[in-house]
Amino acid sequence: MDDRYIRNRISELRIQKNISERSMSIDLGHSPSYIHSIVSGKALPSMTEFLYICEYFKISPKEFFDTSVANPTLMQVVTEDLSKLNENQILSIYEIIKGLIK
Repeated sequence: MDDRYIRNRISELRIQKNISERSMSIDLGHSPSYIHSIVSGKALPSMTEFLYICEYFKISPKEFFDTSVANPTLMQVVTEDLSKLNENQILSIYEIIKGLIK
């Protein structure tokens, strides 16, 4: 992984959230061009800013770097909702998932 991965991942997550670079920059408390400067390769976020970006997307740094999960925000929401179900409900959903995977 390199800076290109970080730039691309921020773009990917931002697009999934359906938010503009400008809006994200302002939401994070920066100038309107902050995110553009990151995704264009002109800058990289500091570690503190990176953690704020993860928080903004409601994901952990581990989820940010996990290439096996295309949409970590959605996966986290689904996992949270699954935890509210009883065992029989979870087993039913699991059977549906197995059927979809086939």
